[in-house]
Amino acid sequence: MGKGGIYVNRSKIEWCDHTWNPITGCRHNCPYCYARRMTARFAGDIRLNKMAKKDYSTVPAADGGEDIYVLNKPMMNETENALVYPFGFEPTLHRYRMNVLDKLKMGNNIFVGAMADIFGAWVPDEWIREVIGYCVEHPTHNYLFLTKNPKRYMQYGVPAGLENIWYGTSVTREAEIEKLDYLPEHCRTFVSIEPILENIRPIENRKSLEDIDWIILGAETGRIKERVIPEWDWIKEIVLEADSLGIPVFMKESLAGVVGEGNMRREFPYQLQRSAISEKMEKKLYGDCAVCNSHLKKGEMITLLARSRRGEQPKQFGFMCKDCFKRFCEDLNLDLPELIGLAESITIGSGEGDG
Repeated sequence: MGKGGIYVNRSKIEWCDHTWNPITGCRHNCPYCYARRMTARFAGDIRLNKMAKKDYSTVPAADGGEDIYVLNKPMMNETENALVYPFGFEPTLHRYRMNVLDKLKMGNNIFVGAMADIFGAWVPDEWIREVIGYCVEHPTHNYLFLTKNPKRYMQYGVPAGLENIWYGTSVTREAEIEKLDYLPEHCRTFVSIEPILENIRPIENRKSLEDIDWIILGAETGRIKERVIPEWDWIKEIVLEADSLGIPVFMKESLAGVVGEGNMRREFPYQLQRSAISEKMEKKLYGDCAVCNSHLKKGEMITLLARSRRGEQPKQFGFMCKDCFKRFCEDLNLDLPELIGLAESITIGSGEGDG
């Protein structure tokens, strides 16, 4: 990562567009965790990083465990490159990453905390409040949270009724299905059943599943000595039950070898299929017709230009939609200009080939 740093990343996780990690690190110690392995590659010398006390601060963990870390600006290595995980997998708030989503022009599905459990018991309420507050203030995107500790959703009191904020939990075994009962009411919710380590018996657990808005499925990956390969029947039972409940299912590529490419399901809830644009891009791409005030793409309208004196460059002062431009030409008895993409779509006169 360079000096400037880019802290919202195009995601390799199949069910989201980007990952955003204002908080990193976790204390669940899951044996199959990909994030812990990844941080080890980008931490640098953790012992030396901790010695640079002027570059960071610490705060008490919410669960009374060891103190956790706060970075108000990136920590740099000896070559002046930002360290992505200077404290390894220890929980860290990267406050300087809070304002990076403004750089995204289009609305995206963003996995918040892909390298953390933002609702882990050790995370201070203040950190959660800061992250969710930023999401609420920037409604262009869809934000997806995923935790192994869904009770914290209720303890914290997450905002309800927001279509673009999704709360999920991870399930790997049937005994963990009860986690679904702690997902917040009146919110968009989902479950990530990954890695599937056993048959979760969805028919017996129908009541816990029926209020879920989305199911993500995936197999265990990585170089794990006793890696569990899920059975096709486990997957089929989940899919059939999801279909009966009207819940879309997304299968990760790790299941292709189990179910076969022809049986892969890559479904998204309709709320996650929208493609909004940022306020900045909205102003750049769209404008109002000067005559009828229709709000349209600027590229689909006639640009109005004028200059105050001979020889100077004309300046843009407005736009006119094609229908209003047609009437404008008719009223002044003007021939329609041969403008690229215009003459084909607008006809002056009867439109019946009278000339």
